[in-house]
Amino acid sequence: MFEGTHWRAAAPASLVKAAQAEFADPNEYPIDVRGLTYSFAYIGLKRLGVGQFYLIAVADKDGNSMDDSKSYRLHVPPNVPVEQYWSVTVYDRETHALVKNMVQASRESNNTSLQKNADGSVDIYFGPSAPAGKESNWVREFELMFRLYGPKKELFDKLWTLPDAEMR
Repeated sequence: MFEGTHWRAAAPASLVKAAQAEFADPNEYPIDVRGLTYSFAYIGLKRLGVGQFYLIAVADKDGNSMDDSKSYRLHVPPNVPVEQYWSVTVYDRETHALVKNMVQASRESNNTSLQKNADGSVDIYFGPSAPAGKESNWVREFELMFRLYGPKKELFDKLWTLPDAEMR
């Protein structure tokens, strides 16, 4: 999605095209891709890019596969181009599904307990334990999905960039 990062659109173009056509063309029915996408919590593909836009990352800044025994930080720059809010949700690396018995699998910009930096950016932490004093910005396990609700044109024009998570 952004040059020099490992963020990718969560839904392949073939699936978006088929969903927008209401899966009417039997020659355009990407079964394997549909199964993958539905495991990402039933995202709304027919309006992908208008109502919401999802990005996924399984690699850190250095291109290494993220390891839930290590600690990472995702720096979300200020002024995320959304009309509503953004969130980052974690998924189990083994199943690509929501993590079982997890109390909170995401952090979102409309949560009043989220700690913001002086410039309006936010640091989200992932790994086996929360950094001291940053529990409200911490999530344990991960394969990251960054969700943008009401994305603005600036996102698609790439005037704003989401950097990769970095190992701490």
